Amino acid sequence: MATIDLRKMQATADEEGNVYYTLTAIDGSPISINSLIGKQISLHFTGNIICCSCGKPTKKSFAQGYCYKCFISSPETEECLLKPHLCQAHLGIARDMNYAKEHCLIDHYVYLANSGGLKVGVTRHTQIPTRWIDQGASEGLIVAKTPNRYLAGAIEVDLMRYFSDKTNWRSMLTNKEVAINLYEQKEKLKNLIDSSLSSYIEADTSSKKLIYPVKEYPSKVTSLSFDKQANIEARLAGIRGQYLIFEGGEVLNMRTFTGYQIELSY
Repeated sequence: MATIDLRKMQATADEEGNVYYTLTAIDGSPISINSLIGKQISLHFTGNIICCSCGKPTKKSFAQGYCYKCFISSPETEECLLKPHLCQAHLGIARDMNYAKEHCLIDHYVYLANSGGLKVGVTRHTQIPTRWIDQGASEGLIVAKTPNRYLAGAIEVDLMRYFSDKTNWRSMLTNKEVAINLYEQKEKLKNLIDSSLSSYIEADTSSKKLIYPVKEYPSKVTSLSFDKQANIEARLAGIRGQYLIFEGGEVLNMRTFTGYQIELSY
């Protein structure tokens, strides 16, 4: 049995696009989640929630892993995290300018991805392909590069007139997404983007296709929650995005429960 203060699963992809997941136990031991596929596993929520920022116990988790104090004050939970176009770091305004210099005032990518359907998104240049893996995308393609988060957000908002910014997680977890030619979509958006932002379009980029460790996709899914049940015991059928997929179609979004302390047995 391993005790884990949950964080999002660490994920890597090899050159062929095969995705590998790990979690880290409290004692520092890495746990290969891929190796658990096909096995009966047990996840027990101990009732303890530890803030992922300050490390203090909290009765409730906010914004995926923060105590309320950190939720309203941490630079990691600033509004531009979810809405990049609201970033003001380029104007010298941020909760923590040192943090902003490392996370907002650096190169960002605007991308297209097939994640249960076509979507547009924004991420730091250091987060490719991690961002696509976290969203369970089968393929991702960079379409623009900007020198800061605000400009990437401005492009995203402009393109949201034509493309969704949401992941269709049910379609993604049942593998019902349709084939999409991302290169064709990129060519299309060149004629859609506002002329003031078109100079940031990347001329030549290669897409990245990703293959997730799933033995069998369910026909429909039911979401599980540690807030509703402390014990989850089932056979692991696969992993995609930040979801564990169990036989029978039950799924658990691990990232949602960041900071929750669990005991993993297998």
